[in-house]
Parts: sequence; C-alpha cells; structure tokens
Amino acid sequence: MIESKSVRLRPLRPEDAEHHLRWRNDPRVIHWAAAGDPAFGPVTAEAIGLGFDTMLRLNPRESAVFTVEDVADGRVIGMADYRDLDPFGQVATLGITVGEPEFWGRGHGSAALRLLVDHLFGAYPLHRLELDTWSGNERAVRAFGKLGFREEGRRRSAVLVAGERYDRVLFGMLREEWANSAVE
Repeated sequence: MIESKSVRLRPLRPEDAEHHLRWRNDPRVIHWAAAGDPAFGPVTAEAIGLGFDTMLRLNPRESAVFTVEDVADGRVIGMADYRDLDPFGQVATLGITVGEPEFWGRGHGSAALRLLVDHLFGAYPLHRLELDTWSGNERAVRAFGKLGFREEGRRRSAVLVAGERYDRVLFGMLREEWANSAVE
C-alpha cells in the first residue's frame, strides 16, 4: 500500500469489480476516461469479471492495476495503473481514472499519479514514464504538466469524442526530471 495525505494506492481486490463496472458504464466517466476507446465502456458484468481475473494475475514486473482510495474515509474513488513496463528500454506507460465525479477537480487524481510515479521510479530502474490523454480533457493536460510531465507530441485528430475530433496528447517524464522535481 502506498499513501499520501489525500489518497492511497492499494492492490486490486475482487470486490473492486463492482466499482469498475459502475464507472465503465457511467457516461460522464466514459466521456473523460475513454478518449474515444470503445473498449473502456459501456461494458457488461461478464466482461468486467473476465478483465478482473486477468488484472488480479498481472505480473508486477510488467503491469499492475491499483485501487485509489480517499484517505479521509477509505472510499474507493478510482484506479491507477502501469503497463508495458519494458526493462530493456526502461519505459512504462501510466493511466489514471477518478471514477467518482464528486472527487473530480479536488487533486486526488494528481496525488494518485504522483504516488505511482514515485513508486515506479523508486522501485524500478526506469528511464522514462509516459501517458496520454485527449486535447479536450484540459483538466488532465494541466494536471500532467503540473506533475512534471512534458508534452512530447500530438497525434492530430486521432480521437473521436461525442462526434468531434480531438488530438491525442502524448506526455513523458524522464528520471532526472522526476529527481529534480522531488528536490524543488
């Protein structure tokens, strides 16, 4: 378990499936998290069950999904993950979803992502971390920048959300940037 003042990251448990099912069928969450990926949602309970069986057996040397909890009341509010951890290229890809709308804009997603970044750079000899979002998700774009991620490029008009085209915005953070931000 990894904890800050506001959030805790803990290993995924089978009972977390109910939260994932609710979030992945909530149109508000789908809008912000899916970025045009129809695999995010809506989904069936059976699909969540199959996905959870896989997520519970992930090898942490390659990927992991964490449950994000609010420290104040222990409420499950989201999920954070890393995947495609490449020990040779020393790169991993991150993801974050705050599934409870009343926690949006309160810094919980940023805190969870900071914990995950600190954990990965602290536990693995990684050189870089990367993530992406879509240009219409301005809250995520700002949060990633404040955490020290740098915009590295865009895939123009690569995302279709609610019938409109947006850019996929690519971000990266190098180990030395993380080390310098921890000192500041």
